[in-house]
Amino acid sequence: MGGDRWRKGLGPSARVAPAARVDKFEIFFDLVFVVSFFIITRATAANVTGRELLHALLALAVLWWCWVVHSAVAARLRLGEGFVPILMVVGMVALFTFALALPQAFGDLRQGTAGPILVTVSYVVIRIVHTSLYWYATRDDPAARRKVWLFLPEVLLSTCLLLVAALLPPQVDPETGPWLRDALWIAVVAIQYSSGLLAGTDGWRITSAEHWTERYDLILIIALGESVISVGVGGNLLGKSVTWPAIPAAIFGILFTAALWWAHFDMVGPAARIALHAAQGHPRVAMARDAYAYLYLPMIAGVILFAIGAEELVRTVTDPVGGAAERGHGPAAPLLFVGVMVYLAANMAFQWRTLRTLSWTRVGTLVVLAVTLPIGRHLSALGALGLLTAICLALVAVELVIFADARAALRRAVHQERTSAEENEAAWRARWHDGESE
Repeated sequence: MGGDRWRKGLGPSARVAPAARVDKFEIFFDLVFVVSFFIITRATAANVTGRELLHALLALAVLWWCWVVHSAVAARLRLGEGFVPILMVVGMVALFTFALALPQAFGDLRQGTAGPILVTVSYVVIRIVHTSLYWYATRDDPAARRKVWLFLPEVLLSTCLLLVAALLPPQVDPETGPWLRDALWIAVVAIQYSSGLLAGTDGWRITSAEHWTERYDLILIIALGESVISVGVGGNLLGKSVTWPAIPAAIFGILFTAALWWAHFDMVGPAARIALHAAQGHPRVAMARDAYAYLYLPMIAGVILFAIGAEELVRTVTDPVGGAAERGHGPAAPLLFVGVMVYLAANMAFQWRTLRTLSWTRVGTLVVLAVTLPIGRHLSALGALGLLTAICLALVAVELVIFADARAALRRAVHQERTSAEENEAAWRARWHDGESE
């Protein structure tokens, strides 16, 4: 009786319908990813070395795989309906502890195993929540349920490797031990992403292309927003008197981030959304996997890299000891330029996979960034920020002029699509309302 009352109180779970959009709970869940991206950026920015960058990318890759699995569940079930939010809150708690413990996952072996074990346990809980929900969502779909069994070895192997990495004894040689742990994490990433390719497209389903594309676009916006937060917090712009050099540094940070947002969301993102809508069956699943689940990862990695570089450059500009004329310290300028290059290169790969087109303006921008990178290293911190911002804004200006007709045609198509969808939805709701009134 009590169980029946609980089920009635919570209400039934709901499947994702065609043309469904992201629900409010999914956006709420994404707040944990804001923290995760922020922690990865801040932990790496505190000590920028090649080894720390490797750790950041490994942590991001494992975290992103959890996101991919999460999006596969959200493609089947509405996460804010019925009993599903209860399990998702458990997943949020696990993801939050996973993110908090990430900086300790690659610490000195002599510092103990509490942090690495917490990472592993949190990872296991996240995977159990998602696997359970996917198992429930596919109860009437035998082909999709077989995918759960196909991915079970990946879950077990990745968990075992993370556990071994967490339990490496402090007696291990201090030179080889950390590299052994890194190798175990690399193996985890290789197993995760290869399993997604080897599993094929049979049994998967993207019921709502609108929901899938919106889901990934929102997480990219979150990553871009986190980069602004990192620059503001890490660059010592908060809690201090505003200086004249800090003003253009902050402006540059906003401008080049906005230009990178524009590079994806002005034309490429909307056109790719239409392409995914047009694809059906296996081609749709393959495009969703390749373009969104896989190619969004290097885009977000590029965002984190340029956020680390921008943060260090802004800190140099606002430092009373150095000031606007001082050069960026260490790899700050290279990280800024390389991060933007990785972002644009991944975006070009995304464009090719979804639209089978390449923009010569993007290729030219990558060449210009590669050529000016050595120049940026020898400029002041403010000069490097200004140079990169000028290149990004030039890309926007050139494409606004050259692709004006294509942009206008795309916007007409999107407007017509939205108008038609709204008319159909309004007509259905009117019929439903009239039927209820009778």
